[in-house]
Amino acid sequence: MQTENEKTSKPDVMRAMAKFLSDLWFEDDFRDQPEHLSEIFETILLTEMGDQQDLRIKMISSIRTSKLLAETIGSFSDLEIKNACTRIMNA
Repeated sequence: MQTENEKTSKPDVMRAMAKFLSDLWFEDDFRDQPEHLSEIFETILLTEMGDQQDLRIKMISSIRTSKLLAETIGSFSDLEIKNACTRIMNA
C-alpha cells in the first residue's frame, strides 16, 4: 500500500480494483453476502459479546458495505462483470 502523498496512476488503481472485484465476485456469489452477514451478526447480537457498542457499529458498517457493493454490481451478469474486470486489468 502506498502512502497518501505518493503518486499512483489511475490505470494502476483501476486494475487493482478490477482484480479485487473479480477475485471477490468469483470466489463466492457476492449477491448473497449481505444476507449471510446479517444472519451471522443477528446470532452474535444475541450473545453477551454482541452487547458491545463498538462491535455493533462494525457489524452494521460491514453489512452496509456489503449491501452497497452487491447493489452496485449485482444488476450485472457474471459474464458482464468478468468481461469488464478482464478489460480493465488488461488495459
